[in-house]
Amino acid sequence: MIKNMNYSTVIGLLLSVLFIVFVIFFAATDPLSFLNLPGLAIVIVGSLSAVFLSYPLRDLKQSIKSIKLILFYESLNPQKEVDEIIAVATMWFRRDTLAIENQIEKINNPYLKIGFQLVVDKTPIDDILSLMKWRIARLKAKEKAEADIFRTMATFSPAFGMVGTLIGLINMLQVMDLKDISLISFNMGVALITTFYGLLLANLVFNPIAIKLERRTEQRVMIMSMVMEGIALISDRRTPSFIRETLSSFIVHHENELNDETNPRNFASDPG
Repeated sequence: MIKNMNYSTVIGLLLSVLFIVFVIFFAATDPLSFLNLPGLAIVIVGSLSAVFLSYPLRDLKQSIKSIKLILFYESLNPQKEVDEIIAVATMWFRRDTLAIENQIEKINNPYLKIGFQLVVDKTPIDDILSLMKWRIARLKAKEKAEADIFRTMATFSPAFGMVGTLIGLINMLQVMDLKDISLISFNMGVALITTFYGLLLANLVFNPIAIKLERRTEQRVMIMSMVMEGIALISDRRTPSFIRETLSSFIVHHENELNDETNPRNFASDPG
């Protein structure tokens, strides 16, 4: 599928940078006070360590690959799938099996391709639907695991921010007797800035990535469900015009459902 720039992510990144610049250069007495490498290391290394302990390496590698989808997303075009389904439905209605075989070879969507092939092979519809539902469930489980890793990091990063705060406070108490202002200031900086880093990473990096991935999964599942409905209608030898109207209504219904502002799941979601 075509990769397009995810403009909502670009806008979000620009606003995030403006927010950080405003905080550092306009709301702070000393901008350098927000730069604390030990505090940042505590949050990042601690969060990564916890994630590596929580998930298998295979899932972590897949989640890293999915990061590119935050800037570049797959251009999902359900209408293209509808047109291919209607083309095959027309041939199937005319019992032109040879033309269907040739059409199947041109289809790039493996989910749609295997569905057509099973219909041509006269596989029982219950078996076809069972296989297609299983593939949807597998996709949802796989992509949920990817999003869950970033959700987990969003949970861990503020916690390790608090760990950094405790480390800074403990070190500060140990050097207070020395009355060395530079050491006290350094440890106070670690104590305060790590919580800031943890909250910033959780709410401007990890949670938004998880939401983007979850939204992408919802859209992909919608298209796969539509394909499954089309395959079932073809197997029942419904007319191409009926299939077209049914699938068009299916798309409209599910897109409205995804974008329904009354759905509390979508308050934090962004279709872009």
